[in-house]
Amino acid sequence: MARHDPAARLSELVKGATEVFIERGYKGTQMEDIASSLGVAKGTLYVYVESKEALFDLVVRCADTVHSFERVAHLPIPTPKVGATLAYVRERLGENQKLPALAKTLARKRRAPLRSEFEGIVRELYDTVERNRQGIKLLDRSARDQPELAALWFAGARGGLVAALTQYLEREIRRGAMTKVTDVPVAARLLVETAVFWAVHRRWDPHPQIVDDTTARETVIHLLTEAFVKE
Repeated sequence: MARHDPAARLSELVKGATEVFIERGYKGTQMEDIASSLGVAKGTLYVYVESKEALFDLVVRCADTVHSFERVAHLPIPTPKVGATLAYVRERLGENQKLPALAKTLARKRRAPLRSEFEGIVRELYDTVERNRQGIKLLDRSARDQPELAALWFAGARGGLVAALTQYLEREIRRGAMTKVTDVPVAARLLVETAVFWAVHRRWDPHPQIVDDTTARETVIHLLTEAFVKE
């Protein structure tokens, strides 16, 4: 960690802590683990954050955002109030869960060219999860240790998205524009998980397939479109 700049040290702490929380999950992470990863004494961490809860809250709030630590008024950053981290996650999910292209298609009455419409939905999904990839990986790993977070993340966010895609697929299959599938909710989940793996999880693959971001994105969008659209 940088020795003389508190803002730089806090930024480095957040980066290192994020990696450890993603690797070990919330419950499995100890302050000693984070200190060790940064090459500092455990006591150094408490100069910047009051507790593990305070550090996790900070990491969650900084995930996938441009955050300046120059304006942090007081150190150490205090332990958040009970439920504050969960409330922030709920707010962020509310902002990012809504896919405008999907919502627009579900609301419309008239038919539109399906191939370009569906491709737009898949692209929007992929770009959204890719843009929030660090936060998604962090929540996906940490939710296993926190029942309330798990309910919000798995049942609420992911479940809501799968339900909306299921509604869309069922409508287009009834119209004969999309390929019939054995189970529509499973197909919707497959769509989501394919995008999430290539946009998010492949970056933490211990044996990754080397592929640039554009190739991964365009391949996923093309194959999913070809798989679902009959035109």
